[in-house]
Amino acid sequence: MIKKYMLYGLICCSVLRIHAQTIIHKDPVIEKMVQEVSADSLKSYITALMQFNTRHTLSRLSENKEGIGAAQQWVLHKFRQFAGDGKRLSSFIDTITYNPDGKRVDNSFVLGNVVAVLKGTDPQDHRVFMITGHLDSRRSDVMDRTGSAPGANDDGSGVAAVIECARIMSRQPFPATVVFVATSGEEQGLLGARFLASSLQEKKWQLEALLNNDIIGSNNSNETRVINNTQVRVFSEGIPLGTDPARFAKIRSLGLENDGAPRQLARYFKEVGERYVDNMTVKLVYRNDRFLRNGDHSPFVEKGYTAVRITEMNENFEHQHQDLRTENGTQYGDLPEFMDFEYLRKNTALNLVTLANLAKAPLVPKNVIYVTKGLENSTTVKWDPVANGSGYYLLLRETSSARWEKKIFTTSTAITIPYSKDNYFFAIQSVSQNGNESLPVLPGVPAAK
Repeated sequence: MIKKYMLYGLICCSVLRIHAQTIIHKDPVIEKMVQEVSADSLKSYITALMQFNTRHTLSRLSENKEGIGAAQQWVLHKFRQFAGDGKRLSSFIDTITYNPDGKRVDNSFVLGNVVAVLKGTDPQDHRVFMITGHLDSRRSDVMDRTGSAPGANDDGSGVAAVIECARIMSRQPFPATVVFVATSGEEQGLLGARFLASSLQEKKWQLEALLNNDIIGSNNSNETRVINNTQVRVFSEGIPLGTDPARFAKIRSLGLENDGAPRQLARYFKEVGERYVDNMTVKLVYRNDRFLRNGDHSPFVEKGYTAVRITEMNENFEHQHQDLRTENGTQYGDLPEFMDFEYLRKNTALNLVTLANLAKAPLVPKNVIYVTKGLENSTTVKWDPVANGSGYYLLLRETSSARWEKKIFTTSTAITIPYSKDNYFFAIQSVSQNGNESLPVLPGVPAAK
């Protein structure tokens, strides 16, 4: 009899678990785009990039078959291939002249970023979402501009992801604008990214989010010999750089030290990416970049833009910043045989779905605030309506949680829930009819009257 009751209880629990499962909505257009990401295409891009011998920033610009200039022209050609007969995808090389800086630039040269702009279909939507990877490569000596520097993974992998996203996304309409950039000068001091960030600021582009991909195609590490092709890291800044004392005091008073805009983008990348891409876990790393290192997203973060860095889970320094050679039986150098192109495919797909979901989402809610009437154990949030949305999500998580834990849908522009502001963080997203969510917006506190 006891066994019978135990069995009945187990069956009931199983039924309850089945009915309690959350149905995850997937946009069928984005699902189809994921299936189009090709490991073979990615490998072909990297093979082509390696034919230029070196892509060092200070290498030749005029040579047709070797150096950074030839590589830039090849990327530009690919972008223009994807444009076809359409007029939405335009591409160009954005240039600036740099002079010697006494550091990693010893002569004047023309730096070029290869840019493709997929214009949004809604003329009233001025949002821009961007993906970058750096085109330049290097050897052990950062000033060696002539020796062979294949740069297959660093950062041929990031550039391949940019090109593949452009190929697939150029076939689809998006209300917002998506920009694809192969930067130059990363190894010489983030020069291309600094130029790009300043240019966007001068042009007053409404850059909402930037995904910087740098070294995303290898599945193993040296020293520890860990092999892992199911995880990828996303690095994000917590507190905006240059925060003045008054603003920092407000951040601290609300307990939002872990909730800067890049952190919200990183959490979004994780949630949306894992929704669409099988056998991948996005690991949130709460620092701007790897220990004592930097990347092309940093100049954007410094200017207050929302930007993150995507990097493979376990770097292999035998194949990074190395001359091609064999020592004590170990092959050094950044070559494609040390890459995992299925892993690169999945990492590219994570970028693709994040960009697509953002570009299809409505505008973020404005004037999101707490409604406070005194001491209370419930929480009320309100916001202004978003014209092109079909509803909103209230997000919440415990203060110790790394990611948003609950989503509550509403068509209203105010919501009250029985969760205390002492114990939880909250945010609001707008949602399209196809379920595409905007970036989260955290409530503010209305100014005292």
